[in-house]
Amino acid sequence: MSKVVHTSADFIVVGENIHTTRSVRRDGIRMVKLSDGVEAVKYNDEQGLQSYLSVPESYKDSQPYQQGQIKHFMIAANKGIGDDEEERKQAERYVRAEAVRQIRAGANFLDLNVDEISYKLDIQIRAMEWIVGVVQNVSTVPLSIDSSNQDIIAAGLAACGDQTGRPMLNSVALERLDTIELVTRYKARTIVTAAGEASMPSDHKERVENVLKLVEELRTHDVPLTDVYVDGLVFPISVASDYGNHYLEAVAELRNQFGNQLHITGGLSNVSFGLPNRKLINDVFIHLSIEKGIDSGIVDPVQSDLNHILSLSLKSEPECLAADMLLGKDEYCVNYIKAWKEGRLTKS
Repeated sequence: MSKVVHTSADFIVVGENIHTTRSVRRDGIRMVKLSDGVEAVKYNDEQGLQSYLSVPESYKDSQPYQQGQIKHFMIAANKGIGDDEEERKQAERYVRAEAVRQIRAGANFLDLNVDEISYKLDIQIRAMEWIVGVVQNVSTVPLSIDSSNQDIIAAGLAACGDQTGRPMLNSVALERLDTIELVTRYKARTIVTAAGEASMPSDHKERVENVLKLVEELRTHDVPLTDVYVDGLVFPISVASDYGNHYLEAVAELRNQFGNQLHITGGLSNVSFGLPNRKLINDVFIHLSIEKGIDSGIVDPVQSDLNHILSLSLKSEPECLAADMLLGKDEYCVNYIKAWKEGRLTKS
């Protein structure tokens, strides 16, 4: 039996944006210079009023800044755990505004990740505890605690209160099965990845094999499959033309094997990395993925309008070019990039 998503209400959105890897360009439209010459990220606060997150002088020595990137949530998290009260308040306003924006756009969970704030574990843990505290004070949806480190996940789950509902753990993998203990301890839902014990999967078959092993482990710990969200791992189509099909075929096989027992998700915007008109590619890929059986996505709901995505016909030239590329019919993305250079790609 296949899981069918008919409307946006049937699709579970894990809002991906509160993450210390996120960046805006220094010369982009979100950056301004304030009257005192300080660079700042502009945004609308919870009341819709224009506000600013200033870029500290200390950040200007960082490699991302030198490369023209402003990692705004990294800046906010550093301010949030700092000693300056006004800076902490500024950071709280920024994070709260994004949490509210994601929820208003349709997020069912808010994914929180602070890994890039520092290489020091104690700082990462402090940042995770801080961001959980800030977000859950305004959130009406559960939190997803996301990290590559089990100790950071444990700290985030421990900081979650009851007010937003049962949290999600992101993620359980074959290389760190010990995290299943955290799933059971906190009665958390969990994302499980299709990664192997020592490497990424090379095709759809390896993805399915890895997930089957994880499901058996979860069953031995009495984790209900209804609490499980499988991340089939989306890789950039610009790297290899068969990456789209690897994910889509894995989704179809997993849905065929498990029916509606579990959820299937993924970081769907990864597919467009390095290519122009990413929104078009993302929208078409989400549409194709829903057709194959996903019922969830780790996405930015502000950018991904599910009602629009579900209504796509894939008949216009831009949509057809994107679909051909995603389905492995446009090797090295040649036709897609040519159409972009010729101005034949419009937003979907």
